[in-house]
Amino acid sequence: MGKPRYYLTTPIYYPSDNLHIGHAYTTVAADAIARYKRQRGYDVMFLTGSDEHGQKIQRVAAENGVSPREYVDKIVAGFKSLWETLHITNDDFIRTTEERHIVGVQKIFQELYDRGDIYKSEYEGWYCVPCETFWTERQVGEDKICHDCGRPVELVKEESYFFRMSKYADRWLQFVEENPDFIQPASRRNEMISFVQSGLEDLCVSRTTFDWGIQVPMDPEHVIYVWNDALSNYITALGYGSEDEEKYRHYWPADLHLVGKEIVRFHTIIWPMMLMALEIPLPKKVFGHGWLILESGKMSKSLGNVVDPLILVDKYGVDAIRYYLLREIAFGADGHYSEEALVRRINADLANDLGNLLHRTLTMIEKYFGGVIPEPSAAGDLDQDLAAVAQAVAQEIEEALDRLEISTALAAIWKLVGRANKYIDETTPWILAREEGMRPRLQTVLYNLAEALRIIALLLVPYLPTAPEKIWKQLGLGGDVRALPWQRVKTWGILEAGTVVKRGEPIFPRIDVEEALREGEKKVTKKAPMAQERISIEEFGRLDLRVAQVIGVERVEKSNKLLKFQVDLGTEKRQVVAGIAQWEKPEDLVGKKLVMVANLQPAKLMGIVSDGMILAASDDEGNLSLLTVDRDIANGAKIS
Repeated sequence: MGKPRYYLTTPIYYPSDNLHIGHAYTTVAADAIARYKRQRGYDVMFLTGSDEHGQKIQRVAAENGVSPREYVDKIVAGFKSLWETLHITNDDFIRTTEERHIVGVQKIFQELYDRGDIYKSEYEGWYCVPCETFWTERQVGEDKICHDCGRPVELVKEESYFFRMSKYADRWLQFVEENPDFIQPASRRNEMISFVQSGLEDLCVSRTTFDWGIQVPMDPEHVIYVWNDALSNYITALGYGSEDEEKYRHYWPADLHLVGKEIVRFHTIIWPMMLMALEIPLPKKVFGHGWLILESGKMSKSLGNVVDPLILVDKYGVDAIRYYLLREIAFGADGHYSEEALVRRINADLANDLGNLLHRTLTMIEKYFGGVIPEPSAAGDLDQDLAAVAQAVAQEIEEALDRLEISTALAAIWKLVGRANKYIDETTPWILAREEGMRPRLQTVLYNLAEALRIIALLLVPYLPTAPEKIWKQLGLGGDVRALPWQRVKTWGILEAGTVVKRGEPIFPRIDVEEALREGEKKVTKKAPMAQERISIEEFGRLDLRVAQVIGVERVEKSNKLLKFQVDLGTEKRQVVAGIAQWEKPEDLVGKKLVMVANLQPAKLMGIVSDGMILAASDDEGNLSLLTVDRDIANGAKIS
């Protein structure tokens, strides 16, 4: 029998000049899972790519004076460069403009049409260009805003092809009931069940108002709707629809689609129903993880608050950034990013705990045994306990990653790191070295510390791309640590005595927190290029800017940045949260009349609902000033 196979995908990313740390989070998490599965002996296929068609791309390319192909080529090169910087080990990268994808998508569309599951009719309804999503009258409500992003939708009327999605609602509900792990975490599953039970309409799957897309095979005046195009990549990348479908037969169905929670619906409803219609097996699991959020709100290129992972990696190193993303956030939940939390995590876990453990151990081996790992003698209770922790950690990691709890797996590794540091304090090697007759005991202690570090290096392979190799080399061990099997982490005592260590510089030097924060998050936060942010006067007119008078302000507990405002908009009162506490005192703000975006979709910051956004200006020196009105004007007055 061959290796067990494991097929893992991330979403194919939409071309944008602002790939931010949130995008990196998804791909780094997937990479950790792929690396772990390879370590466990699986035949892994890890796919990512770029979703390059659609009306939005065509519009933005035209605004920039280039063709859609020129526009996406440049940005896709940036994607690939970022993945290389983050040491992403994807096995394939598919572009939806590739011929292999186009052929497969057209075959899927034709087959659905031939089966009677796609038909031509006329569509009139509401369309969100940024989300590439159609909505019903009921879903957009009286305000005519997108159900997902809260932005205004457009009324579209055109001849279209439709997929009979409503036909598969009952079958889908039965499948989800019979396969409770198909949609994870459970909260996402419940949302999707509720969505389907509320009623499905047939899905518009073609457009005629633009031509940047894959042509409908039997009707070239139509291009295939972007979600049907993009979602099919998971099988077209394997050769579905081509002359050689060997990879498709080998790897499908996917073991895991890893996606952000904002696109769970497309991956758990539309995609499975398409596969049902094609009589293709469904993926085994779709996991919708949460967002990485700044205290000022979800990262957004339109708000200019995207955190650039390339600058972070250059500043702190790839291992530190990957560790923070994977350790700080409970996988599946939203997590809050701040540079202060990042630096403190680097210092506490990587520099103090892991880096210091390695440096202290090798320094003592050099000092007391000339740099040669000594032969251990009989083990005592403390030694046996250290070995038991190491073996228990391996089991805990297996169980955690079966549940996709990546942060739990890393926390387990740090149990061993912590136990090894405590073992030093308990055994006091520096005292043993001074006492007559204690040399055999000293040999055992330092051997055990080196052995614990050997196992730690192996355990870290899925998460940190460079540190395991550095630990391995400083221990004097040969071969590629990344190529060693998982079983070697579960066996204690296989480190060879007599190995010569090669102590080097600390692998994670401590960072001066105050100095790092003085440089400011502004250096890792970038605004979108001006050409990308230009909008039409009609688009600007959709912003509802109002005069808001502050009637109350208080600090948010456990935050040194957030203030909670109560404001009067004339016809109503609202609560708004803003990250300006370091610039403004609450008592100075009451009575001021500020400028507020009143039609922004509500968001939660540290669990507090913020219904709107207060506007402020900031400069490169870190100064901030709230936007106020210069004369007494009625609360709620519209700004235009």
